[in-house]
Amino acid sequence: MAASLSRYLVEQQRARNHIPPELRLLLEVVARACKRISHAVNKGALGGVLGSAHSENVQGEVQKKLDIIANEVLIEANEWGGYLAAMASEEMDSIYVVPNRYPKGEYLLLFDPLDGSSNIDVNVSIGTIFSVLKKPEHSQKVSEADFLQPGHAQVAAGYCVYGPQTTLVLTVGDGVAIFTLDREQGSFVLTQENVRIPEDTREFAINMSNMRHWDKPVANYIAECLAGREGPRGKDFNMRWIASMVADVHRLLTRGGVFLYPWDKREPEKPGKLRLMYEANPMSWLIEQAGGMATDGRERILDIQPTQLHQRVSVCLGSKNEVARVTAMHQAA
Repeated sequence: MAASLSRYLVEQQRARNHIPPELRLLLEVVARACKRISHAVNKGALGGVLGSAHSENVQGEVQKKLDIIANEVLIEANEWGGYLAAMASEEMDSIYVVPNRYPKGEYLLLFDPLDGSSNIDVNVSIGTIFSVLKKPEHSQKVSEADFLQPGHAQVAAGYCVYGPQTTLVLTVGDGVAIFTLDREQGSFVLTQENVRIPEDTREFAINMSNMRHWDKPVANYIAECLAGREGPRGKDFNMRWIASMVADVHRLLTRGGVFLYPWDKREPEKPGKLRLMYEANPMSWLIEQAGGMATDGRERILDIQPTQLHQRVSVCLGSKNEVARVTAMHQAA
């Protein structure tokens, strides 16, 4: 019989002594929240959750109803358990400190409650991304500065894809495991362990409509790929682009590929579009744990020292040899 998420986490705690019991319980609560979000997503128009909420988040992006619902579900599920000191979300201006009426723990939870929300109304895969940090020991009162830790300090990271199946992908620093939601049992069941990304690939994911705005290294790399068998790479590439990071990353975790969301000339003052803390860090750690590579074009994403809660970053991640090639082209520019 396949192991449940709870059993997998208990084994990580007991047999491998890899995670403390508080982290195990926190991850179980996050998974339960993802189940609730999955049910809301699946109801769609029947649940009255489609369409715009006619509000903007801190990024200036129009929020969907499900963005707000998912954010509330994650806060309500996690605030009272006693494992967290505070939370941060892509949808909130600042951090959410656990109220005094609840016990406080030693962990910090960051999340993008609903990644790819532009795809909600067209029934394309979307998801939740999360990251867990340990609160600095010297910190008495939790503050925004406590969250500004580099990605290599994460103690757990993962995402949940709400697609044809609801799939939870998780790392606690001991490889990557994939769990599938069994709706009859109501639990996540382990369906793949020790996920590995092929080092070579013939597939890339990028928004080609932005091609005219790219920096030269990215334009040159994609031109090489498009040149196919007759070009310098000597092989044909396929392009895939879902415009939902969880879905794009899940595809390359499953079969290899490279995902790029680079800096472009439209907003030159911003280093990229994706958020370092809520998207790039957790995804980069998952990719590295599966044998892949993740950089901002020049340096390892997990080594970037954050200076802002909603900091943005360029992203290139996936199959190791392709990411190394893109990174070398940037460094040589």
